[in-house]
Amino acid sequence: MLSVAETEKIILDLVKPFDPEIDSEILPLSQAITRILAEDINSTMDFPHWDNSAMDGYALRYADLADLSELKLVIASEEIPAGTAIAKSLRQGECIRIFTGGMLPHGADTVIMQEDTERTDNFLQLKVKPIQGEYVRRKGEFIQAGTTLVKAGTKLSATEVGALASARCQTVKVYRQPKIAIISTGNELLSLDSSQPMQVGQIIDSNLYALSALIDQVGAIAMPFGSVGDDPSKLRKIMQQAIASADIVISTGGVSVGDYDYVDQILGKMGADIYVQSVAIKPGKPLTVASISPSLNVNKSEDKVLYFGIPGNPMSAMTSFWRFIRGAIAKLNGSNQTYWYPQFIKAVTMKDLHSQGRRETYLWGDLTYQKGQPIFQPVQNYSSGNLISAIGSNALAVMHINQTYVPMGDAVMIMLV
Repeated sequence: MLSVAETEKIILDLVKPFDPEIDSEILPLSQAITRILAEDINSTMDFPHWDNSAMDGYALRYADLADLSELKLVIASEEIPAGTAIAKSLRQGECIRIFTGGMLPHGADTVIMQEDTERTDNFLQLKVKPIQGEYVRRKGEFIQAGTTLVKAGTKLSATEVGALASARCQTVKVYRQPKIAIISTGNELLSLDSSQPMQVGQIIDSNLYALSALIDQVGAIAMPFGSVGDDPSKLRKIMQQAIASADIVISTGGVSVGDYDYVDQILGKMGADIYVQSVAIKPGKPLTVASISPSLNVNKSEDKVLYFGIPGNPMSAMTSFWRFIRGAIAKLNGSNQTYWYPQFIKAVTMKDLHSQGRRETYLWGDLTYQKGQPIFQPVQNYSSGNLISAIGSNALAVMHINQTYVPMGDAVMIMLV
């Protein structure tokens, strides 16, 4: 068995990221949320666009305060609300009413907020002496025109979309969404939308829906190919169709050592390069990772499709996705490296955790916070076939090889999902 770290490296080394020229599209900014930026976007203007006030108050010349026996200024007759520019320059000993966002007049370099002043007719009494430059946002202080505003590989969230809108960026170049094919294997499976009654021994193909949801969550396009029984010829046909149609193929079931596990055999006959077949992880030990030409012509020079054969047990399938496949999709779609790897934190476990210690073990549960402290509440049943136990889970506790016990109250490594 390969270690989890070795497997992760093999997978990421196999992934060739999308070409920003070939695998990209132009979208209106309003449709680009959660998409991956395919090129750097430089700011076309300074932010702020001009010196402006960060407070409602009075703009003044700080140098005037040194010449005053008392902190008292003459108030100019004009006011400066946001969105208004005036040609006036402040004279010595003069201040002007200004509102948040208002453009500073010539000569002003400091703003005192209105709460620190007292106005009497046309005179302003300062209760405190302000700090020079206080409450002034200088032109270009946030970013200067010509510098990078958002980098390629960034997943666009509301903050990036808002910043790009501020820069009058109406369209963006983003990577296309990867197409991920899903195949479920096994005679025991019954499609959710099947009109046939469920027979004794059958189960509903939940993996197709769970994996489709996971794929949607990471910004890719799920392509369900349905379920196929344990028939090598039928399985090969549907595998060929999926490989020819998708950037990544995921099949569930058929990758262990049973008499009806045909995936690795079929991949081998189709000329695939198989890099992983077993990983020291629980759940998810039987994991096939292969690459294969989409034309099924190994001599043709073209990008190969990455193939994942993962276990059929629901929690094994989901753990395999969270730990390995999610990162592969992130690298493929042009995301920067922070998205390639799982996010881990330390949390206190609310129950004892147990493991046999022979494989890196992932135990699902609920991560919450109490007074800022991460708290992990494990579930009662860790059967990889028990998807019901995972309802509400948002994290996995990680027990390393040779780590057999973590007592309640101790810290444990947590993978966020």
